[in-house]
Amino acid sequence: MTNIILLGPPGAGKGTQARKLVEERGMVQLSTGDMLREARTSGTAMGRKVAAVMDGGGLVTDEIVIGLIEEKMKGSRGAGFIFDGFPRTLAQADALGAMLKRSGQRLDAVIEMRVDDEALVRRISGRFTCGNCGEVYHDQTRPTKKPGTCDVCGSTDMQRRADDNAESLKVRLMEYYKKTSPLIGYYYALGDLFTIDGLAEIGDVAKSLAGIVDQQAVS
Repeated sequence: MTNIILLGPPGAGKGTQARKLVEERGMVQLSTGDMLREARTSGTAMGRKVAAVMDGGGLVTDEIVIGLIEEKMKGSRGAGFIFDGFPRTLAQADALGAMLKRSGQRLDAVIEMRVDDEALVRRISGRFTCGNCGEVYHDQTRPTKKPGTCDVCGSTDMQRRADDNAESLKVRLMEYYKKTSPLIGYYYALGDLFTIDGLAEIGDVAKSLAGIVDQQAVS
């Protein structure tokens, strides 16, 4: 079992690569957003706590998120876990490390998907996805073979995020550099950090990730 964190700014391709690892290796993607939505309707004690906070317009605490992650890890028998969207801060990284130690597990690798900001802006500004299966496309670098139709599932429900534009991305990048990028130094100091080119072709990025996962699995 190999547990990893994917780090990188918005649009670096973390979601795309996480899906490939799930499909090809049976790893479990721990997305905080998905877990919160699932917990809210679960009817469990933790779910009721999440629902109360979210329905009241409050922010879910790090303690609750760690609790959800711990529950999910206990109930899964996958080939390892991919932490998606967590941790985002140094305090969350500390809490995650303490939880893994308490659970008798470890973090095997933190993989930074490094990108050039200006190239990233160009990438994101042309991005769109299939609303049915989630496949990602781009106006210039990866258009659909048939305009307006998904190559994978045939759906015509093509969607663009409202904040996939240069102005919004620069705001999101600033938030990332202020809050999340310190994790790069944090995990480097712990000896867990690996860095790959996040702007390479999707297949090349996947090969780089696979090599790190395989290396850590036997170490």
